[in-house]
Parts: sequence; structure tokens; C-alpha cells
Amino acid sequence: MKNWKPIFVENSIVPRLLSLVAPINIGAITIGFIVFARYEVSEKTRRHETIHFQQNLETLFLGALILYLYDWIKGCITYRNAKTAYFMIRAEQEAYNNEKDASYLERRKRWKWITRSK
Repeated sequence: MKNWKPIFVENSIVPRLLSLVAPINIGAITIGFIVFARYEVSEKTRRHETIHFQQNLETLFLGALILYLYDWIKGCITYRNAKTAYFMIRAEQEAYNNEKDASYLERRKRWKWITRSK
């Protein structure tokens, strides 16, 4: 599973629609085995979304969603700002911190993102 990659759908309307209710302007989003992107996917975005895909696999998709929502709600209460809360989500922190590292996915440690400390 470590070498599994999601399916990328470029020029999708899905990120535009979800941006209407999200605290950020969504460029790409991983839903299940598919990544929906507004535009042509860059290598950086491909890595970012593949990290999310691996997080989803590790937690059988539902676990990642539960942790994601928990972190976001907790962040909204703590920071009183939905956009700041988004950037404090542990799944997003792993993806943003490693999206520029071309070799990260090969050496990525499973489940470490779950127990990271803030």
C-alpha cells in the first residue's frame, strides 16, 4: 500500500464547488481514491495530495476524516479562525511540511502524523 497512488482528475469543478463552503480556496482535494484538482496538477500538489491519500489508507478513510474534523473543530475553538484552524490540522501539517520533498513518500513513516505534537 505504501506505493499506491491516487487517481488524479484535473480541471474538475469539485474543488470550486467545495470552496464555496470551505474556509480556504481549494485547489485540489483527495476524496477516497480520487484527487479532484481545479487545474493541471503540479508535482508539489501531486505529492501533497498523495500524502493525504496515504493518510486515508492508514486510517481506512473514515479515521482520517474523523481526525481531520476533530482537529479543525478544535482549531476553530482554539484560534477562533477557520483558516488558521485548517493549517493546524495534523494531516495538513504533514502534507505542507513535506510537499516539496521529492523523496518524502519513499521514506515516510506510517501513522507518525497521527501522534505528532503541536
